Amino acid sequence: MESNLEVWKLAHQLTIAVYRTTESFPKNEQFGLTSQVRRSASSVPTNIIEGQARQYKKEFIQFLYIAKGSLEETNYHLYLSKDLGYIAESEYVVLLDLCTRIKMMLYKLIKSL
Repeated sequence: MESNLEVWKLAHQLTIAVYRTTESFPKNEQFGLTSQVRRSASSVPTNIIEGQARQYKKEFIQFLYIAKGSLEETNYHLYLSKDLGYIAESEYVVLLDLCTRIKMMLYKLIKSL
């Protein structure tokens, strides 16, 4: 399953990066922060592709807004991970840049619809 939307492709890349990054989180976070950031990150491309599959444009837009909310949640989880020392500042900056790019693409896609 793959979408032709560039924003979906970038969101998928973010999800993969988050999964790889969280592999090094402490074991005691497996059911806490690790799980939360993975779920919020994967929710972004999931909602984009689910919205794209909907019949009506209004439904698609609603799913894009949900994806945007999940992206903000991911942003916070990454910020918290950095502050807890689970990820390095340099890694955080790369992930934050991906989130910012996705946010702008979602905004533009919503406005175009």
